[in-house]
Amino acid sequence: MSEGINNSEYRKQTIKEILMDLHSGKSLEEAREKFSRTFEGVASSEIAIAEAALIADGVPVEDVQRLCDVHAALFKDSLPAPDGQENPERPGHPVHTLKLENRAIEKLIDERVRPAADALAKDGGGAAREALKDALADLADIKYHYQRKENLIFPFMEQHDITAPPKVMWGVDDEIRAALADAAGMLSGEGADGQKVAGAVQEAVDKISEMIFKEENIMVPMIMEAFSQDEWIHIAGDSAEIGYCLIEAPPAFSQAGAPSPKPGASAAGNIVFPTGALRPDELIGVLNALPLDITFVDRNDTVKYFSQGAERIFPRTTTVIGRQVTNCHPPASVHIVEGIVNDFKSGKKTHEDFWLNVRGKTAYIRYFAVKGENGEYLGTLEVTQDIAPIQALTGEKRLVDQL
Repeated sequence: MSEGINNSEYRKQTIKEILMDLHSGKSLEEAREKFSRTFEGVASSEIAIAEAALIADGVPVEDVQRLCDVHAALFKDSLPAPDGQENPERPGHPVHTLKLENRAIEKLIDERVRPAADALAKDGGGAAREALKDALADLADIKYHYQRKENLIFPFMEQHDITAPPKVMWGVDDEIRAALADAAGMLSGEGADGQKVAGAVQEAVDKISEMIFKEENIMVPMIMEAFSQDEWIHIAGDSAEIGYCLIEAPPAFSQAGAPSPKPGASAAGNIVFPTGALRPDELIGVLNALPLDITFVDRNDTVKYFSQGAERIFPRTTTVIGRQVTNCHPPASVHIVEGIVNDFKSGKKTHEDFWLNVRGKTAYIRYFAVKGENGEYLGTLEVTQDIAPIQALTGEKRLVDQL
């Protein structure tokens, strides 16, 4: 093997060329031949570097996303184990939890989803249809697995300058969620073709299986190498806010002897406002008592604060603090977020409203431009509230209910 093959820059360029060959239409067989000719193994971190280089060179994230399944298959047999590292087996560690969930997902797919889909394709019977409905309803919990990855792991990856893989993986996560929803929708329709439904289900679970491979063989070695113990503790501590997929809540994970962090800690004394003053604990209590969620993004497009009310519609974890707002949304909706913020900065708009149905709630999502005393742009405030109870109000209520 030549000296150049051991050079990381050379290896990175070769991976980039292989991905570009695939992007231009060359076959997987041609790519495999070039790959095996050049070197036998490649570190997962270099795949991330290659993806980032593609995006930096102008290849759209969506195109790299479409390459994701192809290049995962390309590298699947060649990925070396991380240098001397083994994935932690300690219960409660976020990687241990991720793998537990992946085994539960695989078990559900192998024992219930695939058999029910196969039975439906053969005879279209009612029993197979109902079994598949139940299995897909349970598999829908995969959303918690992906939400924890997107809202807890991705922010720390970005802080370590691992930026391309989160964008690509989030896009594929969205494809999986959409594929599962489409399959469930087809299944619930009258006179649905059993073979078509089974084909849609097969496509969805194949994508899930590929994502499991990418998480454990590409993402995990990357983050095991990069993340600190404090970051793992942070991720584990915020995980319950989102929930878990097909497993019981894992045991608490912390560094032995380390004190638990105390959210909301601040300097003693009152915070003085033009219309009064509040102690820090009073201010926190007031903001959390509001019947809505608020999130503030500063003038540099960085998430700076969110409230912690009891009736939250969308999950928020403390790892979002300090994150660029565009990285907090799926790639498909980033342009909408950027448009709103740009309109606020330019003064074209001062607010924007949306409303949608979310798990039986009517989410009223409002964005407001926050301005300083001289009219300068300070940031954007997001306000989210379930307005279904308000929409249901009729008549008047003038007296307090008597117990």
